[in-house]
Parts: sequence; structure tokens; C-alpha cells
Amino acid sequence: MSSGVPFISHYLNRYQSYFILYTLFLLISFITRLGLTIWSFSEIDFSFFNILFIILTGWLYDTVFFLYASIPLIFVYWLVHEKIWHSRIFNGLITLWFIITIYILCFIVVSEFIFWDEFQVRFNFISVDYLVYRKEVMDNINESYPVLLILSLMVPVSLLIAAGFRRVINKTLNVSSKIIQRTGVALTLLLLTLLAYNFVDQSQFHSLSNNYNRQLAANGPYQFFAAFRNNQLDYDYFYKKIDKQLADKVIRDSLDNQYSSYLHPEEPMNIGRYIDNPGTEKKLNVILISIESLSATYLGAYGSKEKLTPFMDKLAQESLFFTDFYATGTRTTRGLEAITLSIPPTPGRSIVKRIGSEGDMWSLGNVLKSKGYQTTFIYGGRGYFDNMNSFFLKNGYDIVDQTDIPDKEVKFSNAWGVSDEDLYEETIKQADKAVKKNTPFFFHIMTTSNHRPYTYPDNKIDIPSGDGRYGAVKYTDFALKRFINRVKTRPWFKDTIFVITADHCAGSAGKVDLPVGRYHIPFMIYGPKHIQQNVITKRYSQIDIAPTILGLLNMDYNSWFFGQDMLKDNGNNKQLALISNYQYLGMYLNKLVTILKPKKEVDQYLTQSKLSIKSQVASSEQQMDINKTIAYYQTAAYLLKNHVNSWSRNQK
Repeated sequence: MSSGVPFISHYLNRYQSYFILYTLFLLISFITRLGLTIWSFSEIDFSFFNILFIILTGWLYDTVFFLYASIPLIFVYWLVHEKIWHSRIFNGLITLWFIITIYILCFIVVSEFIFWDEFQVRFNFISVDYLVYRKEVMDNINESYPVLLILSLMVPVSLLIAAGFRRVINKTLNVSSKIIQRTGVALTLLLLTLLAYNFVDQSQFHSLSNNYNRQLAANGPYQFFAAFRNNQLDYDYFYKKIDKQLADKVIRDSLDNQYSSYLHPEEPMNIGRYIDNPGTEKKLNVILISIESLSATYLGAYGSKEKLTPFMDKLAQESLFFTDFYATGTRTTRGLEAITLSIPPTPGRSIVKRIGSEGDMWSLGNVLKSKGYQTTFIYGGRGYFDNMNSFFLKNGYDIVDQTDIPDKEVKFSNAWGVSDEDLYEETIKQADKAVKKNTPFFFHIMTTSNHRPYTYPDNKIDIPSGDGRYGAVKYTDFALKRFINRVKTRPWFKDTIFVITADHCAGSAGKVDLPVGRYHIPFMIYGPKHIQQNVITKRYSQIDIAPTILGLLNMDYNSWFFGQDMLKDNGNNKQLALISNYQYLGMYLNKLVTILKPKKEVDQYLTQSKLSIKSQVASSEQQMDINKTIAYYQTAAYLLKNHVNSWSRNQK
């Protein structure tokens, strides 16, 4: 051992460079955390305990991720023979590896800031999905940010950082060590990694009440890989349950009304019912439009002063207009799942993306198809994204997506699909075809224009394309106006109902786990000949759409839907909406939000307004709300696990 090497090298030997890299990783993680803190300064709780917790918990997650990521390096430092270790080729390889590693760390930092800009959280399930659907995501990023410039600038930055550490790295590469010395360090690091795997999970930062604080305490790359481990969560294992008989009673009391009778009253937690809607069945056409990321706060009808949606504001005055309506989740697939299946959001991935178990369910499409309707899902993007094609094809729908629209008919497209105008033109074509066949149609349209990079055809509105969300919202309103005005000239317009809503809000992050204002979306039903204008102030959510559409058509049908006909409300569910994210399952009932969390935890918060949660209340005083929340989610998990809501099984 050379005399110039510090005494501590006797114990750390060649692992000195490993700990140098660890120190660099901690520094980069700290800078990232500091930058995100500044970004969200107004949302963070700056008490001494919270800041200390963020620092210490952040250090823990940074360390654990580094241990995981460096397992191959531990073995290289441990097992590489001394002769190879001191060779010029190995020296060059280690230097190159160090530069590449620094570049990757810089890339992660940039990615974290881009992801935070979009979602105000560290990496999670969404980032995993983005890795799967790389083309759409990369096209979106390329159209939203100067990617080539950023990637190019990262090269000299990485080289400069590597140059700063080059002398220290060379020193450690000159260290000689015996296998027994290296074994002690290697086994210690591997033992720490094993302990981290068994005792550290995402629960460590959940003790903070402010969601922004929790996100800052997390480590983005760690969260990314944790999302793989928690792809789906078994409700029975992770969440609080109640007695099966009690759950059955609570859910049946909630769903029961004068128009329904249970098909299997002897079978607990089987919500199958026969719905006997009064009146003669109407074979009206239905066009359901779910608009990408349209928060209620953007509409003047819901109080916005920005004047972005003059057409929708006017349409609300001519429609059945719902003022207190909520998305069940924070992603497109959650909205599609709720609208199509009328089922509470179960933990983990959306049903839409559960490949192999996403089909043969009791769906709005299957019910209408059995009534002689042409049922079609019309999507502005490519339907393979998020497994949408497979989900809809297996649940009673035909598919029309971007690939079915001839290139010559596409006036504009971006990373996510064709413009709303092009999508609506294709819808008119499909409707004309159905009418020629004398077939009533149900079209579920999913738009894409109101999505980053917020680009749309030029010279349509007074906000330049790509200028931000406000422009995309205004273009969304413009395109919808053009569509409605165009279909008014069609003979089938008078016998068509238009259902207009959103898949989810533009953002979902907040200081609390489920900030109810971030789930508030528009909902209106328009059809001048058949729908009388009215304002509905009761609270509902997306799972109530399917029963309401079937009720408007006076259809009698069997149902395994959890939602209710909003126009025949039994009063049991007044002021109720189900909202969730990937792990937290909530019920917004009256002014209380009840949240079911993994590890069988339950929280309750009292809401003072739609946009904030002010104070925690004693859950013991709200046991009825807890039981109702559990009953909905426990029963939904039971139905899915046991295929109780299978379409083919219940048709026999």
C-alpha cells in the first residue's frame, strides 16, 4: 500500500471510489430536493420537524436506492483480480463508467424536474407507464422541451464533474488490497442492502400530513422501481376490511331503490340487480365525450374568470348541468374504467391496463350492444397506448383510433394524436354510417388536444399553439362548438344525446392525500329535444354515468354497476363521490373525506371547501362513513377477484 494513501484506505481499500460516488449521489439528490422545494415553496410546511424529517428520510431513501443500484459495482470491486484492477484498460473502463454514471445522474435530475412540472410528484406508476409507451412520451417531451439542447449541455457538465474527481479516482485505482479486506467491505454493503430490502419501503415518509413534504422526502429513482413492486395491490391483504355480511348490507342499502331488485339476494357481496326503468324504451343515439384533463376550474360555468370556454358555458345553460361532479382518479384509464364499468377504483393499476384480466366485464358497451346498438370507442390517439384497444374490444366495443383515420383527412396531429377537430370529423363519418344501417349508436369519444405539449391547428383561437394549457382549453372549447354546430345539420341530431365530461383533472397534486378540488370535473347532458335544462347540485362521480345514460333511455337491464341513476337518486348516497389515486381509496361524503390506505390504515378529513382540507376529525365519530367506504372498495375488489361481474357468466 502506498504511503500517500490515507490510513482509512486500509479498511475501505479499493471501495474508496465507491464511497466517493455515493457522496456525489447524495449531493446531486440534495440539489434536486432543494430545487423542487424552491419550485413548490408556497405548498410546503416549513416546521423544524418537517424539514428535519425531509432531510433524514431523504438521506435514507437516497442511500437505499444507491445500495440497490450499486450491487453490480460491489461485486466488481470485490472480485476483480489485482492484476486486472491495476491494468490500463480497466483504469480506462472505470473512468468511462464513472463519466457515464454522472451523465445518467444528470439525466435523472432533468427527468425529475420535467416529471414534477407535469404531475407535482416524484416518479411513480405514471413514470413506469411512460417507459412502456416510449414513442408517445418521447414525442410529447420533444415537442414540449428543448431536449437536444438539454442532452447536449449535460455532456460538458458530466465531463467537468468527472474531471473534478479524476485525481481521487486514480488514487483508489492504485490501491492494493487483499481479497479478505475486500470481502469484509463487500459483505457489509450487501448486508445493508438486504436489510434495506426487508425493512425500508414507501411507508417511511407517510407520517407527514403534507403531500408535498412527503414527495420531497422521497427519492425519485427509488419511487420508480417501487412502482414495479406495487403494480397491483391485493385489497384483502393491504386494506382494512369489515365483516362480509356487514359489507353486503351497507352496499345493498346504498344501491337499493324502487327501480331495482336483487338477482342473487342469498349471495353476499353480489350486487347484481334487475333495473326496471319506467316508460317506453327510447332508441336514442348517445355521444359521450370525455375530454382530456379538463378541470372544472377552467369553465366559466364553474366560476372561472378567464373566459376560456364561452361555448361550454353557454351549453351548460341549455343542458342538464351538474355542479358537483368528480373524477374517480388521476389518469385517463381511471376515467375510462369508471365510465365504462361503473366500478370503484381498485388499488394499483387501472383495470384497463391489467393485461389478461381486463375483459369480459359488465360494461356500458356490452349492455347497449345487447340492445342492438353499435357501440364504438373513438380515440384521437393510438389505441394500443395504455392497453385501451384490448380493454374496449373485450368489453363490447368496436375501435376507431388514429390509425383508422386516413392521413389525407388529418389536418393536424401531435405526439398524442389527431386534433379534436379531426376526431370530431371522424365521429360524424361514423355516425352517418350507422344511420345508413338504421342502427342506433353509442360512441364514447376520448380527445387528446388538451394535453401537453398543448399544440393545435393555427389560426383557430387567439392564443398561439403550444403556448400552454389555457390555449389548449380554449381550443378544446372551439372544437366542441364546431362539432355541435356541424351535427345540428345532420338528421340524426334531433335523436341524439350528448354527454360531456372529462377523464380527469389537469393536475392531481395537493397538500393532502386526496385533495378533492383536484378531482372536480365538468359534467353536462345536452339534447334539446329530449333533455330539459336543469341544474343538479348533488354530488356524484364518474361511476354514476352509465346508469344515468341507461335511465335516460328508459332501458330495463341487469346490472352489476356500483353507480346510480343520478336522475332517480334514492337519497341514500346524497353528496357522495368516490375518488382515489394508486394507493389511497377515498369517499367524499357530505363534508368528510374518508381515505383507506395500505397497511389497513384509515384517515378522515373534514373539508371546508372543494379546494382544501382544513382539519382532521376523530374517525371514531364517523364509523358509518368508514363502513360505507370500506363496503364499496371491499365489494369491488371481491367482484373483480371472483369474476362476479363477468359478462359471459351472467348471460348464461
